[in-house]
Amino acid sequence: MVFLTTKMMQRTALFVTFGGLVTSLITTFLPLWKTMNSDLNEVENWYSGLWHTCIFTEEVGVQCKAYESILALPMDLQVSRVLMLVSIGTGALAVLVAFPGLEGVDVCSGRRGLKKGLLILSGLLSWVSGLTTLAPVSIVAYTTVVEFWDENLPDVVPRWEFGEAMFSGWFAGLTLVIGGTLFFIAVCMGDHDQRPPSLPNTPQAKQRTMHYLKTEVL
Repeated sequence: MVFLTTKMMQRTALFVTFGGLVTSLITTFLPLWKTMNSDLNEVENWYSGLWHTCIFTEEVGVQCKAYESILALPMDLQVSRVLMLVSIGTGALAVLVAFPGLEGVDVCSGRRGLKKGLLILSGLLSWVSGLTTLAPVSIVAYTTVVEFWDENLPDVVPRWEFGEAMFSGWFAGLTLVIGGTLFFIAVCMGDHDQRPPSLPNTPQAKQRTMHYLKTEVL
C-alpha cells in the first residue's frame, strides 16, 4: 500500500512553497523586525521594519511613519529590502511555474519531459526564494546583536531587540527551502515510477533464463 504517491508529493511541495511565500510577503511589510522599549519611559514601545517605524503609546495607540529617504537608511536595511523583494518575486514564479508541471493538470499534458523540467525549475526558484529570505533576516539579526552589545553606548541608552517578524522570516525561509526540496523529491519519485519493472526473482524465472542461456550456447 502506497501512502505517498508522486502526485501527492507534488501537491505537498506546492502547498509548502505557497505557505512560505505568503509568510515571506507578510514578513516583508511588518514593522516588527526590531523592537525597543526604555526603562525610563515604559509607556512607549518602538517598532522598526524595512519600510517604516512605529511607536505605541497607551494614550494614542500605534503611530507609524515611513522612512523619509532611502539613501539615509542603514546599509543592512537597504540590502534587506532588495533581497526580500527578490524572494517574493522568485517565490511567486516558483508557484506559477510548478502549477502546469503537476500531474493531473491538463496544461502540458502528454509532455512528461516538459513537466519534469518545470518542477525542477520550480524547486530551484523555491531554493533561491528561501535563501534570499534567510539572508536579510540573518543580516538584520547580526547587526542588532552587534549594536545591542556595543560597549561604547551608555547603559541608559535603549537598545533594539529582535521582533516577531524576524522569527517569521526565518520560518518563511526554511519553509521555502523545504518546499523546493520536496519538488526535487517528487521528480525523483516520478522517475522511479517510470522505470520498467524488473524481472521477478523466482525459481521459474531463473529456470527460463538458464534454459535460454543453454539454447544460446548450443
